[in-house]
Amino acid sequence: MNNKVQEKLQLLPDKPGVYLMKDVNSKIIYVGKAVILKNRVRQYFQSSRNHSTKVQSMVAKIDDFEYIITGSEIEALILECNLIKKHHPKYNISLRDDKTYPYIKVTINEIYPRVFITRRVQKDGARYFGPYTNVGAVHDSLKVLKKLFPLRSCKRLDAVRPCLEYHIKRCLAPCAGKISPEEYQAMIKSVCLFLEGRSEAVEDHIKEQMEEAAENFEFELAAKLRDQLTSVAKITEKQNIITGSGDQDALGMARSDLGICMQVFFIRSGKMVGRDHFLLKGTEEESDEAALTAFLKQYYNQVTFIPREILLPMEIEEQELVADWLSGVKQAKVAVDTPKRGTKKDVVQMANNNAALVLKEQQMKLSVEHAKTLGAVEELGKYLYLPKPPNRMECFDISHIQGAETVASMVVFEGGIPKKSDYRRYKIKTAEGKPDDFKSMREVVGRRYGEASPEELPDLIIIDGGKGQLSSALEIIRGAGHTKVPVVGLAKQFEYIFTEGESEPVILPRNSQALYLIERIRDEAHRFAITYHRKLRSKRNMVSVLDHIVGIGPKRRQVLWTHFGSIEKIKAATVEEMASLDGMNFTSAQAVYNFFASRVNFE
Repeated sequence: MNNKVQEKLQLLPDKPGVYLMKDVNSKIIYVGKAVILKNRVRQYFQSSRNHSTKVQSMVAKIDDFEYIITGSEIEALILECNLIKKHHPKYNISLRDDKTYPYIKVTINEIYPRVFITRRVQKDGARYFGPYTNVGAVHDSLKVLKKLFPLRSCKRLDAVRPCLEYHIKRCLAPCAGKISPEEYQAMIKSVCLFLEGRSEAVEDHIKEQMEEAAENFEFELAAKLRDQLTSVAKITEKQNIITGSGDQDALGMARSDLGICMQVFFIRSGKMVGRDHFLLKGTEEESDEAALTAFLKQYYNQVTFIPREILLPMEIEEQELVADWLSGVKQAKVAVDTPKRGTKKDVVQMANNNAALVLKEQQMKLSVEHAKTLGAVEELGKYLYLPKPPNRMECFDISHIQGAETVASMVVFEGGIPKKSDYRRYKIKTAEGKPDDFKSMREVVGRRYGEASPEELPDLIIIDGGKGQLSSALEIIRGAGHTKVPVVGLAKQFEYIFTEGESEPVILPRNSQALYLIERIRDEAHRFAITYHRKLRSKRNMVSVLDHIVGIGPKRRQVLWTHFGSIEKIKAATVEEMASLDGMNFTSAQAVYNFFASRVNFE
């Protein structure tokens, strides 16, 4: 503990507030709240005998701290939540990737609101529903909404005539003025109720509209509303009645070697309408109570809807404080309870079981991923009798058409997964104009390994080709003095692997993860090479066409290619667009336009 910290400890007030621990770089590494700042902050710098390893590690890195006095413990809690969300301190328990969760946005601030997915919550007058961890579930919800309600999907409202969506009755064409803002807003009200889980209120609202339309002899509209009502009723039947009535969130919790999973059941008007799970990080040495408290603060600090009752799997010290805070945010009483018996207890237990199931599925997923990556790498090393698993592998492939635009690709896999930042592509110079894969392979491995140091070499070099390709590559690699790096050739068919000095190939078992890994590497090398080849061929074709235009030389060709990228886009460009480019003028732009216009007319 340095002198600066010692001096500040003497000045701590006996008032509620928030404290921010900082390291030597003035980076905030922990945010906490206290009923009495003087007592809470000093505890960190007293005897470390009772501190966890995590707290000891944090205290060792504290170079300075700040504190903010608040008027009450609730104010301190709110400030703590906001500061954690802003700074993401290293030693605070945090929701994993919480800032990337998707929401459903309803732009009620627009005359004709839209409904779509977003990952940014802004104070723009729109309504946000979420967050959701399952993107697939969000897309499913939108599909259901669009089947129930003919929502607009276009961004503009100045269409001359309705699009196909209107004619197949999937949109009411507000862009063409086919529906009034009042009628559309009534439908959006039902959408919001549906997203809140209030399907009964939606049914009542649609039923009122249907009856009103029938009374006004608007039978076509009444029939549409009847179909909507039937669809909503079918969805309502699938929802399980849980607790009788009211809006509740039931929280479940489970712990494993992967960390802690929180499961949230959304109960609206007594019906289960959805669920979501969240993984917490930084919980290895934290108690279940501390993890649950941290989750409550962070989760309900970012959600857009707070129910009237929150059911917890265990009691926490700050339960009453959290209830008061949420009541203030909702501006209505929010109960935070830990049920001991009955239906509510059963629902919380169900949430606990689901949280445990999520962790089990995550463990199985990790096992599968390990088998496909590191497990496959270890397996491949054994089949090839390598001295160590080939953690880094580099694979080469050649691509051309009858020797034209010959290119080579090098893809890199580390730990069984692609490392795209290390990919390289080569334009072959020595074999241009004639198909010579052996010569091309000698050139590319020479450019890669000719002057490479031993530290720059991979654990395994893979040549996409048979014995001939392997021999060409070995000639250069061994000639450069790299005698220890393993080099193998991969046959074009059956994934037979040819090794140095062996006449018979290594045949990997048909269902082995090593074989699947080799196939992925080979396909990736081929994809990367063919993509580059097509790009060069497209560029060559475009240049050859532009060569026929009077007034378009190499510099103007390059300007057009850089800006437009394809012949089709140049054909579609106006004279003004081309003339505005650096290096072009009106005369040259008119020449390009006339050239393509005459070809169209001739054809």
